[in-house]
Amino acid sequence: MDKLSVSEVAASAGADSAAMAQVLQTLARDSGLKPWRLGGKSLIPVVQGGMGVCVSAGGLAGAVASMGGIGTLSSVDLRRLHPDLMARTRHLDKEPDAGAQIDAANLAALDREIRRARELSQGRGLLAVNVMKALTAYEAYVHQALVSGADALVVGAGLPLDLPELARDFPGAALIPILSDARGVQLLVRKWQKKGRLPDAIVIEHPGLAGGHLGAAKVADLHDSRFDFEVVIPQVLEFFRTAGIEREIPLIAAGGINCREDILRLQALGASAVQLGTAFAVTQECDADPAFKQVLADAKPEDLVEFISVAGLPARAVRTPWLDKYMRLEPKLQAAAHLKKKCNMSFDCLSHCGLRDGVSSMGQFCIDQQLGHAFDGDTRQGLFFRGAARLPFGNQIRSVQELMQWLLGGIRPAASIAGA
Repeated sequence: MDKLSVSEVAASAGADSAAMAQVLQTLARDSGLKPWRLGGKSLIPVVQGGMGVCVSAGGLAGAVASMGGIGTLSSVDLRRLHPDLMARTRHLDKEPDAGAQIDAANLAALDREIRRARELSQGRGLLAVNVMKALTAYEAYVHQALVSGADALVVGAGLPLDLPELARDFPGAALIPILSDARGVQLLVRKWQKKGRLPDAIVIEHPGLAGGHLGAAKVADLHDSRFDFEVVIPQVLEFFRTAGIEREIPLIAAGGINCREDILRLQALGASAVQLGTAFAVTQECDADPAFKQVLADAKPEDLVEFISVAGLPARAVRTPWLDKYMRLEPKLQAAAHLKKKCNMSFDCLSHCGLRDGVSSMGQFCIDQQLGHAFDGDTRQGLFFRGAARLPFGNQIRSVQELMQWLLGGIRPAASIAGA
């Protein structure tokens, strides 16, 4: 299928995502890209990363899956998308059961969003749920995602050594840890082998290129060469061979990817697929406020800041008035961190929090509140996580369909097609 006919089919397909999914499969094959298999399905080699708070919920994940890829919901604080759940919990402050009520609302919201994504995907692609290991309610989110029918669980922000036990009653769900170097892969795989389970896939995330929470011990380590895909992927594949792992474990490269040539290069190294976050966050289908999307789209490399988050992990975000002020005040805030607990939330979103626990080496702000401001489009108060790569369409907000055409076929539709 040539580029002209692909564009014509895409234009005529319109809302028919089934036709578009077939077009994209053909486009990927003709571009030299290899499909891959997970959960019993043949998939295009593009995974949409999980982004919170509420950035990748049922709308975005369902749209990506409907095109034949993997759409990923972020599990964190999804009640914000549901007015009835927010009305039920927003006022909660110091009630003894405030945390339990908020957790219950968020689990209900996760179930709703998975169902929403399932309806949009119409059985195509796969639906994953991203759960941070660092969450206090980590086990509850894992259980709810599985009960609600997620095809896959993606877990990062810590080593999910307990995931095989937590998912024991759901053998059909794919388990996908996020790791950044070969040493972490070896540790996790050996631990899981003793439990009788191997990962169904592994995300290899480059902390020097990705956005949000990053898999390095400190900011100074983000650009260490041990994280380079050219280093990690061959090392991991060699480990699989020497460890006698017979079943192929697909690798998903994440960070710094924005075009077909990147996917070709990474598949040549041995990756099965790639994962993108920010490029999907600036699509029309993204669940966040339009102002949120524009902040990410307008950001330049010099606008990005690397810092330690409240969870103690390095992070990358857009320099906003709030983040700029916080970075200036951080030394004073950290110096006073041990004096008293300063958390003003009525539930514990993280198992370890620099603000709540008075840990001076960690960030001194409420990440749920700041990410919530970003989701709402508050450009002055929000924390806007972003990857380091340039975006395929500059500062334009395009559709998932157009992004897929670009990634899989190098086709850049005119802006008028997207109504931009």
